[in-house]
Amino acid sequence: MVVTGLTIRKITPADHEKVGAVGFASWAAGEAFEDCYRDPRVIAKVRHEFTVFPLETKGEIFAAEFDAEIVGWGAREGEPNYVSDLWVHPDHQGKGVGGALLLHLCELMTAEGLTTARIDTHAGNTRAIRFYKCCDFTTIWHGIEFSRSMGVPLEKVHMEKQLG
Repeated sequence: MVVTGLTIRKITPADHEKVGAVGFASWAAGEAFEDCYRDPRVIAKVRHEFTVFPLETKGEIFAAEFDAEIVGWGAREGEPNYVSDLWVHPDHQGKGVGGALLLHLCELMTAEGLTTARIDTHAGNTRAIRFYKCCDFTTIWHGIEFSRSMGVPLEKVHMEKQLG
C-alpha cells in the first residue's frame, strides 16, 4: 500500500522527543500485554527507554512523516540486517505507515548486499506477526527472552525474510 504524502527520512536531534512519544504510544496501545505491563515501574522504565533510545542508539532511525508530523519510526541497531524497532502511532496504524517503513529498511539492506532481514516481536502481538508474515517474514524462533528495555522476561518470536 502506498501512502500518499508520507515521507521517510533519517531523524534529527529535534525529532528525539516526538520519536520517543510515538514509540511509547504504540507500545501502550499494543495487544500483547502481560501482567508485568501493568506494573507502574515497568511502565516508567519503558517510557524512559523510549525517551533515551533516540539519543543513545548507535544505529539508524528513520521517521515516517505525514503532514509534517512524525507518525511512525523504524530503527536498525546491532546487526546491519536487524530491524530493532518498528513503531506506528495508534492513530495511524493500518494505513500503510509500518509497511512503508519496513520496505524502506529492507531496501537499504538489499542495497548494502544483505541477503536477509530480521525482526523480533512479542509472541502475543498477533497483529504485528500477521503484518510481518504479509511482508514475507517467517518465524525462525519462538521462546522466552529477557527484555532489557522492560527489565523482565517475555515470550518472543524472531522472524526473518529473504531479500533480493
